[in-house]
Amino acid sequence: MRGLSILIDEKTKVLIQGMTGHQGEFHTKAMLDFGTKVVAGVTPGKGGEKIHGVPVFETVKAAIEETGAEASGIFVPAPFVMDAAIEAMDAGVKTLVIITEHVPVQDTMRIVSLAERFGARVVGPNCPGLASPGKAKLGIIPNHIMKKGDVGVVSRSGTLTYEIVDSLTRAGIGQSTCVGIGGDRVSGTDFVDVLRMFQKDRQTKRIVIIGEIGGSAEEEAALYVSDGVAKPVIAYIAGRSAPPGKRMGHAGAIISRGTGTAESKVNALKDAGVAIAETASDIVEIIERE
Repeated sequence: MRGLSILIDEKTKVLIQGMTGHQGEFHTKAMLDFGTKVVAGVTPGKGGEKIHGVPVFETVKAAIEETGAEASGIFVPAPFVMDAAIEAMDAGVKTLVIITEHVPVQDTMRIVSLAERFGARVVGPNCPGLASPGKAKLGIIPNHIMKKGDVGVVSRSGTLTYEIVDSLTRAGIGQSTCVGIGGDRVSGTDFVDVLRMFQKDRQTKRIVIIGEIGGSAEEEAALYVSDGVAKPVIAYIAGRSAPPGKRMGHAGAIISRGTGTAESKVNALKDAGVAIAETASDIVEIIERE
């Protein structure tokens, strides 16, 4: 039944901003192979072309008028992301997934603020996007590592997302939806947003949180879980050995002034009744024991 999926489903019409670039073209093909209903691309100056049989338009407005696209995947270079996102929201797009990394934090803050005004949902930037096996994918999560099932996965780390989803699939444990929220200090969607969606989603029976040091997102997730997530939750926190002041991969993965430590996150999640995986590989064992 439509409306029970996380953000997109097999009926969602998707457009890709930056489709004619190398990454846009490559991942458009992967999304089509996954079953995503990609109906349009947008690249100024390239209108009239076709990529993998999908028409390219000059503007988002023109793409929507012609195809009825509802969601956008943004693959444009970082300096142009804000303009691309604003154009999409102004044209009526309600779901935006920003794959691009190195987006200036001020630009992200403006995008997030405008999304609230437009009533749009932004995932990212600097994220692998989202995928619901058997339905649709909007992003760069590899097709072959996914299997349809009932485990919802939400993660700050793209690489760990791939590793853990692959290990679940190899163990015969399928996923309902995987959402990579990105590792930047500011992002459009956080753990609580996705946990709220998973709580309502009938297909999702169990939830995996993949967190890392820095910020307070995991502690906020713990509070939300303790306030009423009825489904089993398992969490893995990366970066336990990181010293204070050392950034580990992401702009948001940094400990400062005693905050954002792995210990504080693990303790908060344990207090909320979340099962903690000591290593990434432990997640499979915990799920299999349930």
